[in-house]
Amino acid sequence: MIYWTYLGLAIVLEVAGTICMKLSYGFTRWLPTGLMFVLYVLSIAAMNLSLKKLDVGVVYAIWSGVGTALITLAGVAWFRESLSTLKVISIALIIVGVVGLNLGVGGK
Repeated sequence: MIYWTYLGLAIVLEVAGTICMKLSYGFTRWLPTGLMFVLYVLSIAAMNLSLKKLDVGVVYAIWSGVGTALITLAGVAWFRESLSTLKVISIALIIVGVVGLNLGVGGK
């Protein structure tokens, strides 16, 4: 169970890093830029810990898929980015894919 927690932490850290990337305005603001690098390193470290017991394909697909879905929602909520029907369907497909991957891990 701890390995799934590491993966969840990796996702949260990656999303936070991506938000900081947006806030850095192309590396012109030092605080969000520095936080972005720190958060990405911590995200990779947490993901690395999850790989001690979880399959690399499952971990990477969940990390990138859930991260993509969450950052899309964060963009809509905080940065007033558009939310189209295609985006909603695409996020739903990501969720279906993550559920399918979790069902296919064979009880690990």
